Amino acid sequence: MSQGNVEITDQELQMNPHLLEKPDTLTKIFFRKFLQNKLAIFGAIFLFIIIMAAILAPVIAPYPFEAQSLTKKLLPPSAEYWLGTDRYGRDVFTRLLYGGRISLLVGFGSVAGALVIGITVGALAGYYGGIIDAILMRIVDIIISIPSLFLLITIVTIFNPGVNSLILVFALTSWTSTARLVRGEFLTLRTRDFVLASRTIGTRASRIIFGHILPNAMGPIIVSATLLIGSVILSEAGLSYLGLGIQPPTPSWGNMLQDAQDFTVLMKAPWYPFFPGVLILLTVLSFNFVGDGLRDALDPKGD
Repeated sequence: MSQGNVEITDQELQMNPHLLEKPDTLTKIFFRKFLQNKLAIFGAIFLFIIIMAAILAPVIAPYPFEAQSLTKKLLPPSAEYWLGTDRYGRDVFTRLLYGGRISLLVGFGSVAGALVIGITVGALAGYYGGIIDAILMRIVDIIISIPSLFLLITIVTIFNPGVNSLILVFALTSWTSTARLVRGEFLTLRTRDFVLASRTIGTRASRIIFGHILPNAMGPIIVSATLLIGSVILSEAGLSYLGLGIQPPTPSWGNMLQDAQDFTVLMKAPWYPFFPGVLILLTVLSFNFVGDGLRDALDPKGD
């Protein structure tokens, strides 16, 4: 009896019947390792619920997010207002749904922009090396040396705070870690046989970079991007809390926390800041859990 080109005796088959089983594919190995991480599963389920709720906000929300009622300010949770109302009589549940849309849009949009910049810079630096690598990495070092919060506040004050400007700001300030990661991967992969073979037959550098090397470096990049989304959402909430992010009446989880700074709100509705605060906490934690799960699942040295 044979398996491929390997001969298997009947005695070996009786002692090890699993020899005839097909080996697991990389996809099966990935999902098996990912599903072993219970926190990653929790994070993935929670993120799925939050993302779907944000997408379906116009369908799920019982009221318009800007609708006010002067006679229904700071009402506690009830059958009519599931999570109560804010100081303008707006439904908190509705604003949380729409606020999730804004926070997630800023997170995903910013990371997409940061990946484009970071991958391009890191790929060029890692593939070509030499003077190109030195110049690009010095630019990265300069940006990293500037305190991130100071840089964010400075840029935001120049642009009018809004969704598009925040995405631009975070994309321009969050790409450095991706650039360093991609550069390190390219420095390792550019000496592999398949890259040397492509160079030998005259393949264009752009095709080698984006067609051969980059796909082999996508695992660490995906993990880094997942963790970065959580960081951006937290930063957006911090800027909105300081009044430099999304401006009312457009809701975001950050500016909902800013509303809670009012002394009247804290006295009459101490439960109000709990809901956006918990959503920010759980969303950021979930992205981190999923990132850790992806890191374990994509680790070729793992069991």
